[in-house]
Amino acid sequence: MKEIIKLGLILLVICLIAAVSLAYTNGATATRIEEQKAIKSEQARKDVLPTADTFELMDTSDMKTVKSSTGIDVVVVEVYKGLSGSEIAGYVVKTLPQGYGGGLEVVTGIDLDGAIVGVRVGKHTETPGLGANATLEAYYSQYDGKQATGITVNKTQSSDTEVQAIAGATITSKAVTYGVDASGNLVESLKSK
Repeated sequence: MKEIIKLGLILLVICLIAAVSLAYTNGATATRIEEQKAIKSEQARKDVLPTADTFELMDTSDMKTVKSSTGIDVVVVEVYKGLSGSEIAGYVVKTLPQGYGGGLEVVTGIDLDGAIVGVRVGKHTETPGLGANATLEAYYSQYDGKQATGITVNKTQSSDTEVQAIAGATITSKAVTYGVDASGNLVESLKSK
């Protein structure tokens, strides 16, 4: 009996040391992790709207979701106004459409004419080798220059209003397109205000 209590106390001490070490490490690195996330987000904004020098976060409290042209509700994470000097260069919208593996972050840069300047897929849980290919330039570059609203997915080839789906990942392709299209609809509503 005394042996069991002794072993239990030893295990308790080891667990306490491990818990305190983990808490200290988390506290010591939390600020650095947040800084890295901010740097990565800023770089994504610059990648999708390179004509902007600075980005101004817009109030999106009344825009929690926006509909794509096909009627799909897409969650709006954040919206930035891209500025070149004091002039508006366009908008950057981060959305969270539902893909095959859950939500995926879609960052879309749209100019004042409603054309897509750039698209990037951020955090996602899509299948490696299939849906995860949405993060590759070969896929997302086909959005560049197209009008952001009314864009659809085609399984065979892309056109002025369509993008070609990733083979074996049509759900992911549609999700990215819903995010881009919803971003275009949101920007159109912002410009009309």
